[in-house]
Amino acid sequence: MLKAIFLTMLTLALVKSQDTEETITYTQCTDGYEWDPVRQQCKDIDECDIVPDACKGGMKCVNHYGGYLCLPKTAQIIVNNEQPQQETPAAETVGAAANAVATSSAAGGVAASGMASSGVVPGTGYVASAAAVAGPEVQTGRNNFVIRRNPADPQRIPSNPSHRIQCATGYEQSEHNICQDIDECTAGTHNCRADQVCINLRGSFACQCPPGYQKRGEQCVDIDECRTSSYLCQYQCINEPGKFSCMCPQGYQVVRSRTCQDINECETTNECREDEMCWNYHGGFRCYPRNPCQDPYVLTSENRCVCPVSNAVCRELPQSIVYKYMSIRSDRSVPSDIFQIQATTIYANTINTFQIKSGNENGEFYLRQTSPVSAMLVLVKSLSGPREYIVDLEMLTVSSIGTFRTSSVLRLTIIVGPFAF
Repeated sequence: MLKAIFLTMLTLALVKSQDTEETITYTQCTDGYEWDPVRQQCKDIDECDIVPDACKGGMKCVNHYGGYLCLPKTAQIIVNNEQPQQETPAAETVGAAANAVATSSAAGGVAASGMASSGVVPGTGYVASAAAVAGPEVQTGRNNFVIRRNPADPQRIPSNPSHRIQCATGYEQSEHNICQDIDECTAGTHNCRADQVCINLRGSFACQCPPGYQKRGEQCVDIDECRTSSYLCQYQCINEPGKFSCMCPQGYQVVRSRTCQDINECETTNECREDEMCWNYHGGFRCYPRNPCQDPYVLTSENRCVCPVSNAVCRELPQSIVYKYMSIRSDRSVPSDIFQIQATTIYANTINTFQIKSGNENGEFYLRQTSPVSAMLVLVKSLSGPREYIVDLEMLTVSSIGTFRTSSVLRLTIIVGPFAF
């Protein structure tokens, strides 16, 4: 009887134990992981996303399965295949990754806990089958993480002909066991249109419109760079397919692609006769007589006419007239000093005064005496061309004791160009 009771109680205990084991749910994950109730499995925690300011001192945060790393911004992740890896169960891999620790002496000993044993390495174009990081010194943990710092060769993988690496999209394995970028533009594997330009990128490519064109929808259309700004050309902008050109008016030539420079026709070709002199101005040229003297004046030197004292008519006329020419641009800023007149002969005990004798009926000019023997012609009103002004500047010389009085004239021809350049 007692034996039967004992067997019955033992059977009930075993049944109860089996029922209890069937209702156990494993929701405990290792460090760096959290339970996913939907998938009913542990998933990685992205500490770089949820931990505020996870890395200090300007270090960059690199998330990995089961943890994250704080690495120098110049660090590159490479794979160490020199030590063989053994397959381990998933639970052991997770646990080992959680215990892996990598340090970087470049940042004064920054520690990072946890790292995956496999995954795509950012920015390198290959999938790592072993863990890897970067730094000037090497330290390995349980998961064979290696810190190397080699910015000059970020894609270099220790050569191992027997090892087959898996490269990311846009990369391919070279004969030196390196994941190298595929140049889709050179290989012709891109899908850019005929009117587009293929630009190779690391791991990919881009289709761009050529210079002078912009993308509208799927087509590249010409940009009119004449409507974009009124300052592209100094005179006139001519739109062309994919570009523009600048044009200058007659009498000017294009320099530095955009600005206009006056052509000196007097140095090239002109239509002046032998008894004429060529005078170049902004935008053109003019021919003036080599002997401008009119009776009773006679030519004594270049552009200088003198009225002989022996001629009674000359007593009421200026003793001499000197002819000068100058050119100014349209719309010149005012006031502006444009011409200086100065006595060529100085007499003792005399007083010189200067005045505008003619050619200033509209008050465009002003004569300012700068010294006892000189004066400055000032432009006080802006002038627009093409136009010619003839201004007589007179210097009166009077003896301090009143024994004699004489005058001389500088006849200044001012040619205003048609443009402000």
